[in-house]
Amino acid sequence: MEMEGRRVRRFGRARTRSQTPSLLPFRTTTVATTPNLSNTISCWYCDYKISILNQPLFRFGRRHARNLRVWFTIGIGFGLTALIGVTMILLWELGKALFLFPPNTKLGNLSTALLFGFSPSVSGLSMSLADAGYIFLSTLISVTVHEFGHALAAACEGMQMEYIAIFIAGLFPGALVAFDYELLQALPQFTALRVYCAGVWHNAVCCAGCGLVLFLLPLILCPFYIHNECPLVLDLLSTSPLSQYLSPGDLIISLDGVRIHNAQEWMEMTALIDEVSLHITNHSKYNGDFGRVTGRKGYCVPNFMTEDPEKILSVDNQSACPNDLTAFAKIPCLDMRMSDGGSSEDGHPKRRQDTHCMNAKDIVKLNKCGDGWATITNGSSCTCSLDESCLSPLWMPGLSWVEITYLRSSSPECMQLGRNSFSISQISDLAEAKCHGTFVFVGDVISMASSVHLTSYQPRWAFCFGTSLPNVLERVLMCTFHVSLTLALLNSLPVYFLDGESLLEVTLSHFTLLSPWKREMVLRACLFGGTLISLLVFVRTFFSFFYA
Repeated sequence: MEMEGRRVRRFGRARTRSQTPSLLPFRTTTVATTPNLSNTISCWYCDYKISILNQPLFRFGRRHARNLRVWFTIGIGFGLTALIGVTMILLWELGKALFLFPPNTKLGNLSTALLFGFSPSVSGLSMSLADAGYIFLSTLISVTVHEFGHALAAACEGMQMEYIAIFIAGLFPGALVAFDYELLQALPQFTALRVYCAGVWHNAVCCAGCGLVLFLLPLILCPFYIHNECPLVLDLLSTSPLSQYLSPGDLIISLDGVRIHNAQEWMEMTALIDEVSLHITNHSKYNGDFGRVTGRKGYCVPNFMTEDPEKILSVDNQSACPNDLTAFAKIPCLDMRMSDGGSSEDGHPKRRQDTHCMNAKDIVKLNKCGDGWATITNGSSCTCSLDESCLSPLWMPGLSWVEITYLRSSSPECMQLGRNSFSISQISDLAEAKCHGTFVFVGDVISMASSVHLTSYQPRWAFCFGTSLPNVLERVLMCTFHVSLTLALLNSLPVYFLDGESLLEVTLSHFTLLSPWKREMVLRACLFGGTLISLLVFVRTFFSFFYA
C-alpha cells in the first residue's frame, strides 16, 4: 500500500511517493470524475475515495466561516481538556503498573472502558452477529462525523480538502479526509489548532446528540408507540426456560405480583428476587429430603384442601410428590420459621403432618402470605383467614420461586383489553378472555431474565418491523454514543499518528521559554512515552478481558 504525500491529514512529517515503498501489493481502479484519484485494494485494506463533496463542503465552510470559527474555537477548549484528561489516565495506569498507587478496581475499569470501549472486569467474549452490525454501523457514523469536523474546520479557513476516503482496515471501518500538507503547515498555529481539534470536538457533540435523542426518544415515538407501560418480548434464546410459556410479542405484566413497566425494571426485580432468595435460603429451616422453605413465599390455602392431601411416595428412601405436584409446608402464624414442635426422631419436622403435595397451578391463584413477597408489607402469615393455612413451597437451596404474569398479544382484543385492565386488581378480566396467564419459574432467575430480550415500547398499531424498530434505534444510538466517546478520547492520546500528536506539538510551540530543539525533544519524549504506555495498557486490558 502506498502512502501519498498529499494524503496526510494529521500532523506528521511530509512523505513523498518515492520515500515510502509499497508495503503490500494492491490494485487500483481509476475514478472517472478525477483522473488522478484511485481506490486502493489489498489483502487487509481497501478504500473508496469520494471527491464529489469537495465543492459543497468548501462553499458551505466559506459561506459560514465566521460562525464556524467560533464553533471550532470552542472545540479547542474541549480538545485541550481531553488531551490533559487522557494524559492523566495514562499516568494513572502507569502508576498502577509500577505499584505507585493503591489498586482501585472501579476507577481502573472506568479509565480503560473510556479509552478502549470495554472493561477488564467483564471476562470472555459474547457477541452476536447483530451486535457486530451495530458496532460496524456506529463506528462508521462516528468516524464520518470526526472527519467531517476536520473538513469543515479546514474549509472555513479557506483550505479545500482533496477527497474523502471510506476504508476498511481488517474488520474495522473508518474514514479520512485528505488535505494538501504544505497548505496545512502554512496555517497560523491557532488556526491549525482549530482544524486539529475539530474531529474530537465533533465526536463530543455526537455523544451529546445521541444522549439527547435517547432521552427524547419516547416523546419522538409517542404517536406510534406506548412507552414504559410493560415490557414486550422481542425474542427468547433457544435455551430459555421460558420458551414454553412466552412467545415474541407477549407482554410481561408482573413478577411476584409486582408490576413491571420496562426492561430495566425486569432486570432489577429479578436481581432483587435472587438476592432476597439467597439471603432467606441461608436462614431458612431444612425440611427433610424436600429442601427448604424458599423465600418464605406463602399462599393462603383453605384447610379443606389439606385435609385429604395426596400421599407422599417413598422412592429409594427419598420423599417425593406424585405426578406434577409440588411440596408445600405450613408457615405458623406467630413464627415465620418451620415449627420445632412435632419433630420426628431424626430431628426433622413431621412430613406427613406439615408437608402437603399440591397442584402449583391451583395454588398460585390464591391469596399470598408470608414475608417473601414484595406486595406483602406486614411480613406475616396471619393475613390468612381462620379457615386457611399459609403454605410455602419447598425447593432445594440455590433455586428461586418466581411468579410471572404475562399478557398474550395474539389478538387485537387481548391487546385492547390489556391496555384497559393493566391494574393487577383487574387481571380477572383478562383471565376471563383467556388473554393472560400466570406460571411459576423455579431456578436461577438471573439466567432466566437474561434469556429473554425485552423492549419497553409497544406499537400502537401492527406494522412491519414495528416491534423491533425502537430497540434498533436505541441500540444504534447507545452504541454510537460509546464508540464516538471512545474515538474522541483515543484521538486525544499523545501518541504517534493521532490528533493528539498535533495537539501536543501546537501546544508546546507556545512555550517560548524552551528552544526549538528542546521543544522537539520534549515532544518526542511525550509521544514515545504516550505510545508505549497506551500499548501496554491496551495489551493488559485485552488479556484481562479475554483471559480473565
